[in-house]
Amino acid sequence: MALAAVLAAVLAGCSGSGRPAGGPAPRGGIAPTTAPAFRVLVFTRTAGFRHASIPVGVAAIRRLGAEHGFAVDDTADAGRIGGGGLAGYRVVVFLSTTGDLLDGAQRAALQRYVRGGGGWVGVHAAADAEYGWPWYGELVGAFFRRHPAVQRAVVHVAPDATDAAGPLPARWERSDEWYDFRSNPRGRVRVLATVDESTYSGGTMGHDHPIAWCRGLQGRNGRQGAPLGRGRSWYTAMGHTSESFQEPLFLAHLLAGIRYAAGVSGARC
Repeated sequence: MALAAVLAAVLAGCSGSGRPAGGPAPRGGIAPTTAPAFRVLVFTRTAGFRHASIPVGVAAIRRLGAEHGFAVDDTADAGRIGGGGLAGYRVVVFLSTTGDLLDGAQRAALQRYVRGGGGWVGVHAAADAEYGWPWYGELVGAFFRRHPAVQRAVVHVAPDATDAAGPLPARWERSDEWYDFRSNPRGRVRVLATVDESTYSGGTMGHDHPIAWCRGLQGRNGRQGAPLGRGRSWYTAMGHTSESFQEPLFLAHLLAGIRYAAGVSGARC
């Protein structure tokens, strides 16, 4: 699909959301007349800093779902992660979650979900969570270290990455809070985009500074790769500001991540 058509579809946005069978009625919308292609749970719990952009991000994902045919629920209740709470969801989105979020049983449930083929999407501060849980670090790809002030910078989108990054220009200039990470995930993930440290102040990772990536969690020959199993992981460090969730290109980027994690885009990581 041409870039203009994709961005027009993202911008179209309409009210309404889906819900799992037996779940609560959708808030502020009309139930869809056709069955959703898949279901997404947006998890928004924070035990540390809470981003003001979280409600705007939830609303944006709901609009993407309404426009592109998938159902969206959101919760800050960690109990929805435990037990069978993720049953029926193709993707769980950790939207700027911070701090220690889950107890032992909830951690085990998330592991089972991902190892069984579930999709995980992390947005921005999802990397600023669960530092004492190595498996979560593998899921995200890298833990947050620090950031300078919000400022404008240039993002370089990897060649041929639009299948998983979205229909983005090769040189993408925008404002955000640019995270440094405790390690460079390259070599363990497919890097989709890097931020150019020469175009802003305060970056400390050098010339290779990944800012978005994905990971197909199967090993070679279709065998399950330890410790993540058969699921799919996609992460973007962008999305600090509320304005991000009004940008057509960022929304197209986020939509590509959700579709990849759901296994419906054909992208390979």
